[in-house]
Amino acid sequence: MTPQAAAGGFALAVLPLVATPGASLALLVRHVADAGRRRALPVILGTAGGLYVHAAMAMAGLSALVAGSGLAFTALRLLGAAYLIGLALWTWRSARPRDERRRSAAGPPGWWLGGRLASSAWAQSLLGNVLNPKAAAVYLTLAPQFLDPARPLGRQLLLLASVHALLIASWLGLWTALLTRAGRLLRGPRPRRLLARASAVALLLIGIRSAATL
Repeated sequence: MTPQAAAGGFALAVLPLVATPGASLALLVRHVADAGRRRALPVILGTAGGLYVHAAMAMAGLSALVAGSGLAFTALRLLGAAYLIGLALWTWRSARPRDERRRSAAGPPGWWLGGRLASSAWAQSLLGNVLNPKAAAVYLTLAPQFLDPARPLGRQLLLLASVHALLIASWLGLWTALLTRAGRLLRGPRPRRLLARASAVALLLIGIRSAATL
């Protein structure tokens, strides 16, 4: 199989996963609704960065080690679920009017990471993807089917990760365009709060589902 054919086959295989709503889309909706389309780029870059981390981990064998150990994989899944649930709680809290937020002393999810880092759209998206065991599974179970052992493994994984990143960037970019066109409906504080809280609920459900998945 040529690299071009492998990339095309991988793109078709991973497309349904990309188009399935998840944490990245919930974060995009929350940030674009709150601050406009300029906040879309950090979400897209963070999500794509997480894919390259998984590809690098697969190349190094770290992901295989985690997947091979039921305890390690469960720990990764629970850590990711805890992060998403914490992110959901912070998103709900941040949807309150600004004067109420000023009176609250609670920090963003992952305050153990430091305020600005934890509350940035890029860091939230990167961690949300890196701590997602389903994203890791793509490079453990799906990607190997499109690798040629006779060719340099690193280059092939980089190509597949780039194809994956391009697909998810296009998907999130499409949603950004749709949200931007609906910008007039989202300008008021009430619609933005409702959308932020909807994103918080989506993140919470994703986190709970991840924690409950055996």
